[in-house]
Amino acid sequence: MDAHDIFKKLTRGTNLNLKKAIQVQHTKVPTTPVKNEPPSEESIQPSRIDRGKKKLSKMRLAALKQEEVNHLRNQERISVTGPNIPDPLRTFEDLKSVYGLSTVLVDNLLHSGYTSPTPIQSQAIPLMLQGRQLLACAPTGSGKTAAFLVPVFHHLGCPKHSGIRAVIVSPTRELARQTLRECQRLSEGTALRCHLVKKAPTVTRSSKQYAVPKCDLLITTPNRLVYLLKQDPPAISLTSVEWLVVDESDKLFESGAKGFRDQLATIYNACDSTTLKRAMFSATSTPDVARWARKNLTDLALVTVGHRNSAAEQVEQELLFVGSEAGKLVAFRNLVHQGLKPPVLVFVQSKERAKELFTELIYEGINVDVIHADRTQLQRDNVVRSFREGRIWVLICTELMGRGIDFKGVNLVVNYDFPSSAISYIHRIGRTGRAGQPGKAITFFTQDDSVNLRSIAYLVQESGGNIPEYMLGLKRPSKRVRRQLESHALQRESISTTPSYQQDKERKQLAFRKKRRNQAPETYPRKIKKPSTQQ
Repeated sequence: MDAHDIFKKLTRGTNLNLKKAIQVQHTKVPTTPVKNEPPSEESIQPSRIDRGKKKLSKMRLAALKQEEVNHLRNQERISVTGPNIPDPLRTFEDLKSVYGLSTVLVDNLLHSGYTSPTPIQSQAIPLMLQGRQLLACAPTGSGKTAAFLVPVFHHLGCPKHSGIRAVIVSPTRELARQTLRECQRLSEGTALRCHLVKKAPTVTRSSKQYAVPKCDLLITTPNRLVYLLKQDPPAISLTSVEWLVVDESDKLFESGAKGFRDQLATIYNACDSTTLKRAMFSATSTPDVARWARKNLTDLALVTVGHRNSAAEQVEQELLFVGSEAGKLVAFRNLVHQGLKPPVLVFVQSKERAKELFTELIYEGINVDVIHADRTQLQRDNVVRSFREGRIWVLICTELMGRGIDFKGVNLVVNYDFPSSAISYIHRIGRTGRAGQPGKAITFFTQDDSVNLRSIAYLVQESGGNIPEYMLGLKRPSKRVRRQLESHALQRESISTTPSYQQDKERKQLAFRKKRRNQAPETYPRKIKKPSTQQ
């Protein structure tokens, strides 16, 4: 509002004498000094409006950016909870421009076969680069190993002579060796030193050579590390550990003979650094792990890719009723006669049944071998190497190989014995269909396997498989029955087709030969040759 508008309002309804107004204009009027008064609201209003517009535009840009981030997470099926979550990666170039990763690390990622970040990598890597403690769950074959190795290598930077600074704990020796290979591939050119704990008894005999101060990152299984920690004095020190990564965390958190909860507690207590950060990764999640993480980890972020505890969608799944235990062998021989496309993994529930199935299939005209806990480490390494190189077509194994092992191009997984739980099923069939490649899984079941049939049928249906209605309508077993089945597998008939009397005869002969070998030397004294006297 200017002076003219004010004048019009003040003079509305009055008659003015223009002559007098002109005379008054020419008369001298004493002037008073102008005071420096604060500006009026009218003069302030435009600047406030400008600032409000700028603030509104910033809020609008932030909202648009968050909407774009949410769309990307929904597209990749990423679910994340926690305070101050960073944006997911779009390309590996963001690692250099946003987080300052070295060109060597990014190039190693690209040379490892990754063209763009997988869903778990796009969200887990930024969180760990911020130093956040993490609980991550992603499907099998989704690149979880690289997701925790890259930020750990960036955090370690260059080699230091301050002892072990990062520890990766794996449930099996095969998975630990596989992690070591991935470490060597991703750390090439960084001068960081990665080490795998060898067999514990041989280590302690030369503890001075194995003191590991020249190691930046240590890879181990729980029992071997605990064995070294319990020596007097301890053969290894974890006081300078800055990152502790637990791979297959749900398996390691299991209690009882099959789990490693007590060993994991010993390792946690040994890592007493004030700057320690923890990260836990797995393809399946259990309430115990999530409850422990929320209670004990500060500044925690939880990342889940896809549906929690779901099977891989790129795996074609089939449930095949075989009638009885004898029908399993008939069904598998039919698969062989129809033409198997190697490599093939066959899962059984125990090492005894693995040996029996190997004996039955060795004369089928296919290259078959077996791996279980009774075989020596050298034998297991040779079998795994031969399977990777294609010299073995069919590999019979127990749950030992169901955790994290990455075999390239496995075309078929056969669950010869029904899995003891839905989590076991997810890990078994996760050996095929890795890195987006298609695969197939066939699961044999009998009438005795109806306890877990309903839960696994739902998993197959969620992945797009066709399931008969009667399977989905089966009664859900109680929690006590499910836990009992997980701890004690079903008693099944022998796989062997050898007559029982022949088996008893062979068993007695084996026991007799073993007894002869264990006889005391006094019973069967050795003949000692007398030295010949030379004249």
